[in-house]
Amino acid sequence: MALHLIKLCVGADSIDDLREWVSGRSLTAIAAGLEPHTTHTTRMVPKRVDELLEGGSLYWVIKGQVQARQKLLDVKSFTDAQGISRCHLVLAPQVVETAIQPRRPFQGWRYLPQEDVPRDLDSLGEGVAELPAELRRELSELGLL
Repeated sequence: MALHLIKLCVGADSIDDLREWVSGRSLTAIAAGLEPHTTHTTRMVPKRVDELLEGGSLYWVIKGQVQARQKLLDVKSFTDAQGISRCHLVLAPQVVETAIQPRRPFQGWRYLPQEDVPRDLDSLGEGVAELPAELRRELSELGLL
């Protein structure tokens, strides 16, 4: 069973903000002759890398709610110029919208077991993805999505 990560998406006000950032980074990578993957650098290196790479994703908390995920492709540890261990989370360029799930603020990343992940939006039924985001949020808060 896959293990996932969850992290606050600091600086993004919406999924569109996240998508723009990912798109920009992917285009920069392509222009440099690299794969269009994006990376997110963290200070703490996950210890359960094998479990994460068995189909895991990084779930993004935007404005207090899990709203999207990106498939985790690799975890690359390195030591920065100051001698501090860090890692690059290598992420697929696709941002997948998920069902909204409220989350309290936290620092860094956390492991997220498969049984706690929100479902992908397109798996919630026909037409749900076309609903306005605010309506989906309200329906989710009422327990109807």
